[in-house]
Order: sequence, then C-alpha cells, then structure tokens
Amino acid sequence: MSDIVNRKDQHLDVILSGRGRHGRDGGLDAVRFVHEALPDLDYGKIDLGADFLGRRLKAPLLISSMTGGPSRAEAINARLAEAAQHLGIALAVGSQRAALEAGGAPGLDMALRLKAPDTPILANIGAAQLTRGVGPDEARRIVDMVAADALIVHLNPLQEACQPEGDRDWWGVGAALEALIRTVDFPVVVKETGAGLSAATCRRLAAMGVAALDVAGAGGSNWALVEGERAESPADKAHAAAFGDWGIPTARAIAEARAACPRTLIIGSGGIRDGVDAARAIRLGADMVGQAAGVLAAATVSTEAVVAHFQTVIRQLKTVCFCTGSANLTALARAPLQD
Repeated sequence: MSDIVNRKDQHLDVILSGRGRHGRDGGLDAVRFVHEALPDLDYGKIDLGADFLGRRLKAPLLISSMTGGPSRAEAINARLAEAAQHLGIALAVGSQRAALEAGGAPGLDMALRLKAPDTPILANIGAAQLTRGVGPDEARRIVDMVAADALIVHLNPLQEACQPEGDRDWWGVGAALEALIRTVDFPVVVKETGAGLSAATCRRLAAMGVAALDVAGAGGSNWALVEGERAESPADKAHAAAFGDWGIPTARAIAEARAACPRTLIIGSGGIRDGVDAARAIRLGADMVGQAAGVLAAATVSTEAVVAHFQTVIRQLKTVCFCTGSANLTALARAPLQD
C-alpha cells in the first residue's frame, strides 16, 4: 500500500504545481451568451437549485474526486465535506483503492458523513480494479466506508498507459462494469479523468444503466502529463509528453453526451475555472458541473477557503443567469448564444 500512497502524494504535488495542466483548450471560451440588458428578474430570487441522487442541492455543483495519500486526503476531504454541507453542494471522494487493500471496513471514514449529513457523497474506484478483485461485495464496502449515496467508477486508460506501474490490461473491464451496474442496489456514476467521453461510449454506458455520466473532458488536468512529471525514466517521460493535448475538449464532450443520451444525467467537468464556465457547461447540456483542480489549492488551506471559493463560483453563475434573463437552470439551458 505504501507505493500507492506515495504515488498519490506525487500526483497531488504535480497538480498543485500546475505542471499537469492540459495542453488543449477545453472549448468553453467559444460559448458566449447573448447579454440581456433588460432582465425582468429579481437577482435575489434566481433559483440555482438542482436535484442530484435524490437530494436537492442549492447549486448544481459537484466537488470532483481528488487525489493524495491518506494523511493529506483525510484533511482535504474533511474540509471539502464541511464546505459542501455549508454550501448545499455534492462531494466525490478520491480513489479508495488503497483503503480497500488495507482492509477498509464500514465506518472507517464515517467522520466524513458526520461532517456532511445532508450532502450527496460519492465513493470512488478505478474501472481497472473491476477485473482485479473488486466485485459487488467489494463495491458495497467502498460505498459503506463513507456512507456514500453512490459509487463513481473512473475510466483512466490514458493515465494507466502512461503510468510506469499502470494497469494496462483492460480486457473484460466493460463487461465487469456492466455486471456491477446491473447487480448493485446503489447508483453507479461513470466518469473519465480528463480525456473526455465520446458519444459512442456515452451511449454504451447509458445502455448499461449508469445513474450519471461525468464527461471530464480535455481542458483541465492531464493525467498523461501528471504521470510524465513523476516518471523517472526518460523513455516514460517522452512517451507521456506526446499526449499533452490528447482527448475530447470539454465543451464538445458535454454537447455530444447530451445529444447521445438525452435522458441521462450529465456532469460537465474538465477545466471548469469559474461560474461562467459552469454556466457554459449547463448551456451545452450538463445537469451538474464538477470541479477538482480548481479548488484543490483552497482545500489544502481551510474549510473557509473552500467555502469562499465556491461562494464566488455560485455568485458568478447567478450573475450569468441574471444577465441572460434566466430565472433558473432550466431557463439558463435555453439561453440564447451569440453566433
């Protein structure tokens, strides 16, 4: 387990340094709203509420999964949970593979749920683990560790291919994922980790019965570059560097996911910088918006820093609604765009 912990701490350091930033534009800047100079709205009554996994959120925001070894992740997750509870938004924890391999049992991280009793919490495991001993029983343990409302299964083939010790045998992962979704009695969310979900993959996952799709498009953290930063071999570094702009841009991934899966809950993520980007993602078809690296620095400081960060994001999102004449998120999703 110590190797996994060390690797996750290295990941955290690279992301905080900014060296793992994607080389490709996520495409969100091209989405420009028509400004409404005469909104017939009361700013204070704009409703940003959204339904997610059976809970009502005050804003359509998900604090996306983050990385880090247990000691750092514990402090970060505690701050994020407290902030999510205060703000009325959702929280996804980082990969629980290390905790599972250490014999994690229900109640291990119940402090997280105690800090956020009303918050949708999503547990997390990598898809490659589904052919390496993580079946329905182990998935239930992962969910119970944090008293989660759902399980995120993350897809990261590019990262695994660039990681020196990566899991590169994905034969049978799709079948194992479908079997898991159809067996367990809790919602399963599937997300990419920064290279995006194609329309074809979205349709395939929707047919499996996923509760939601998180497109995690190209534009934020690039896990090939993150792995290249921590690689020791020049050959590994050179291999990873070639994928600096790999992936489906976030804007395109969201739009194609919505078109391919009109009835599936879509989470837009991948380089979301602020509330204007969040509004753009919603206009393209996202029901929820995820942010990870954008709030990570605040999460290493304090709960108050995380709250302040998201209060700004929420204020920006509300201002976009005001300046497009959108009383709620349904109206924002139809707001006129500039040609």
